[in-house]
Amino acid sequence: MSSAAGSDDIRFRDALAGLQRGDFSRLAPMFETSGSTRPLIVQWYERGRFSTYPQESAEALTCACFLGLTDVAEYLLAQGLAPSGGISTGLNALHWAANRGQIAAVRLLIRHHAPLETRNMYGGTVLGGTVWAAVHETKPSHPSILEELLNAGANVGEADYPTGDTDVDNLLRRFGAG
Repeated sequence: MSSAAGSDDIRFRDALAGLQRGDFSRLAPMFETSGSTRPLIVQWYERGRFSTYPQESAEALTCACFLGLTDVAEYLLAQGLAPSGGISTGLNALHWAANRGQIAAVRLLIRHHAPLETRNMYGGTVLGGTVWAAVHETKPSHPSILEELLNAGANVGEADYPTGDTDVDNLLRRFGAG
């Protein structure tokens, strides 16, 4: 085995372990485009490296959505991965995208019919988790994400209402909370 092939093997095994642990921020360079080169994760997928790793493949979609890398997420969806992604970290692709304020990833997953009522490790749905994040880990896109989720049919009853945040509470009331 050449040194380059050995190095690629080590990086791939490290990526698998990182996907299993949900070490998504650290894996970002493997998901990003470098110049004219496709992301390493896409190259591995094209070479069939993920063919015997379905759980890690699902987590790769979750990682791409966590990072807001919709080109990679779109590629993985086109390969037949479920839009829910993996949930080994306790949150699936839509939970993470919404939590992290990745509105483009949220829209992509909604277009691909990601389930809205899947429960995360805390027992909440994506709407419930996003309401919590909008109040406690505020990102500028959280109000828009909440509206996208509610327009897509997320159950407003899953939101912990009232939240104490006037803007969030007003939005939830518009969709029937209270």
